[in-house]
Amino acid sequence: MSSLLHLFVLIPLAGFIISLFIPKKQESLISWTVFGIVGLHFIGSVGFFILWMLCGHPTLNLKDIALYSTDNYEFLVDFYFDKITAVYLFVGAFLTFLVTVYSRRYLHREPGYKRFFNTILLFYFGYNITIFSGNFETLFIGWEILGICSFLLIAFYRDRYLPVKNAYKVFSVYRIGDVGLILAMWASHHLWHENITFLKLSNAELVHEHLSSHSLIGVFISLMILIAAAAKSAQLPFSSWLPRAMEGPTPSSAIFYGSLSVHIGVFLLLRTFPFWENQISVRILIVILGLLTSVVATLTARVQSTIKSQIAYSSVAQIGLIFIEVAIGFEKFALFHFAGNAFLRTYQLLVSPSSVSYLIREQFYNFVPRKQTIENSLPRKIQNSIYMLSVKEWNLDSFMNRVLWTPLNRAGKKLDFLTIKRLLLFFIPTYMIGLFVLYRHLPMPAEVHEYLPTIFSLIGLITVLKAFSERKNVVMSWIMIIMNHFWMALAISFNEDFTYNQVYLYLSGVVVAGIVGYLCVRRLKRLEGSIDLNQFYGHSYEHPKIAFVFLLSCLGLTGFPITPTFIGEDVIFTHIHEDQAVLALFTSLSFIVDGIALVRIYARVFLGPHVKTYHETAYRSS
Repeated sequence: MSSLLHLFVLIPLAGFIISLFIPKKQESLISWTVFGIVGLHFIGSVGFFILWMLCGHPTLNLKDIALYSTDNYEFLVDFYFDKITAVYLFVGAFLTFLVTVYSRRYLHREPGYKRFFNTILLFYFGYNITIFSGNFETLFIGWEILGICSFLLIAFYRDRYLPVKNAYKVFSVYRIGDVGLILAMWASHHLWHENITFLKLSNAELVHEHLSSHSLIGVFISLMILIAAAAKSAQLPFSSWLPRAMEGPTPSSAIFYGSLSVHIGVFLLLRTFPFWENQISVRILIVILGLLTSVVATLTARVQSTIKSQIAYSSVAQIGLIFIEVAIGFEKFALFHFAGNAFLRTYQLLVSPSSVSYLIREQFYNFVPRKQTIENSLPRKIQNSIYMLSVKEWNLDSFMNRVLWTPLNRAGKKLDFLTIKRLLLFFIPTYMIGLFVLYRHLPMPAEVHEYLPTIFSLIGLITVLKAFSERKNVVMSWIMIIMNHFWMALAISFNEDFTYNQVYLYLSGVVVAGIVGYLCVRRLKRLEGSIDLNQFYGHSYEHPKIAFVFLLSCLGLTGFPITPTFIGEDVIFTHIHEDQAVLALFTSLSFIVDGIALVRIYARVFLGPHVKTYHETAYRSS
């Protein structure tokens, strides 16, 4: 039975590959292909679920393949199936099938018809990897795929300003969750001295044995898991991204932000519950977070003027309650609540266009407010304050800008003195000296050697901050991002003695993606002239092939699972010691800003309004 788990991952992947080769004008063939693939997956899910129940619903674990292994490290793809996976599989298969049927006619004659269904199949592939994952490494593969699919579907109407801007905002928040998961994996390597599987994690004696002597690391891992879950499921303080994600088409809003993707944070908490169930402080923190999110989201939902925003905040409030249920230990109730919330929000989002159309007269002419509400019992000043805070969505957007993005922009702007010429004069000679010392194993004082990794990682962070804040030169921003990866590799190489093959694995994808992306930018500049990062240019409209290749280059640089860099990032983190918190902080910040800067370049250059003022314009009628 375990061998059948491959099919649930391979079927969507096969459908995605097939759909790529179908001409975009063949709407009927595209829709029937996707309909057949998703329908086959749904039927297979139901059949497997029945077979699994008849066999006594055993817990299945399948160690599939080791993508990379050394003496003390193994990147293992592991599949796992239990009641949590069963619920997520059934709900996901049914709702994806439903949304696929709905989308076939809803998006009829839409210019991005093929692009939408390609992304849906890629999303479904990532979703199945995530829910079938048997360890953090496998889960992270699906986690990354879900993130980039979210960006692509929110920016589906890529010739409009707001969808592209909001897609960039959502990806920025997702990137925080990504690094939370990376840091949890890093600390787990040091706690278990292996890539721990979820099957072993359910062993209470093993977990207690390790946490009894490493309680601080255990709390850190739990907090990083909570940050990743909160970012993915739009809990405080990340709640404001979910309504912005509704800029995409209604079907993608339903399947992503009403039902499946937004509940992946709940899945992460359920899957790791055996690890943190005895950490009372973490459980209390999750309850408080869920309760605050439910209250704030409920109040915000009640004053929203658009139906999608109302549904978004209502879903956030329910997920906050699910967080509480998981923390209390009501696993079965949380799964039931997840299924109910997913079905309800999908239905509400799919009928929302019709509801607005059919009920608009009733909304304006037949609406009678309730005579008595809870708010009426509060003093008038408190009522007004809550109302204004809810209308402003509790200033969550401005809070995120003030705490995260504004400091990064300010730090980057202070680096305006850096130019390509100064980079060549300072950074490259410094890097070459570092390489010379590393390969020659030149003797140096222990105190100096101890601080070199942190210094080099700080230089890497400075380069990527400059790339993030760069507004004029696209090529310079791109080169800075590549240099960041090289500085990180040098920093970790000085940290401890290991084979350079691991660094080569990490940098191999960086070099290839960096060269291809650079050639794409140079080609575009020859065709379009000057390009900066001050506005959205929408060049994907006229140069779709260059846009697609450049997107692949961005994914390769950001560590997406299409290049060895994805494995290399995890390998690099294993060589950061558990007492090197500053080095881990600089490295993780580099990966956060690195991904955001890359998506920003792609969005600014290739997405947004494509109307150019230099095109010929007819000033008179014929």
